[in-house]
Parts: sequence; C-alpha cells; structure tokens
Amino acid sequence: MGYAKERKKLEKLSEKTIGLQHYDAANLAIITDIFEQYSHTIRILKNKDTVTFNGLYLDELQVVKTCKTALKLAEEEDRQIQFIAYQKSLLDAITKTIQATNNVA
Repeated sequence: MGYAKERKKLEKLSEKTIGLQHYDAANLAIITDIFEQYSHTIRILKNKDTVTFNGLYLDELQVVKTCKTALKLAEEEDRQIQFIAYQKSLLDAITKTIQATNNVA
C-alpha cells in the first residue's frame, strides 16, 4: 500500500509543529489545527492498515490527547510548560507515524 500522500501531509505537520515554541492564542489555534489534521490522518492510516497503525492510533494519540487536556486545565502560569509538553508529544507522535509509513512502504 502506498502511504506517500499521508507521509507528505505528516511531514508538513511536523515542520509546522517544530516552529511552535511559546504559548499564545495564535500558536494554540495552530497546534489545535495540527492535532486535528494528525488525528484525521492517523485514523485514515489505521483504517488502511490496522496491524501497523492501530498501536499508534491507540497509544500515541492518547498521549497527545492527555497533554492537550492538561494544557486546557492548567493554571495561567503553567500553560507555557504544558504547551511545550503538548507540542513535544504531538511532534513525537507525528515522527513515529512517519517512521511507520516509511517502514511499511
């Protein structure tokens, strides 16, 4: 199966994610959009190849969701720390998914 389309989309998301280093309303909107696109893409991949991508879908996506929730619930002074944790977990999930598409292709 070809995963070039999804891999290319994930690589673009990865590049966008790397640039997010501080918490503000604009970066929060950007990272939320990146999360939604990643979530959609990993679902597509899971539906194409459950054996390869189900673990990423269940485990990595859950880690990112947990970090997203922690950011929402954080006090104002802790939001920068939680934002970076969210950004790193999302970037890690995207990177692992890109690697999985490379290993299968």
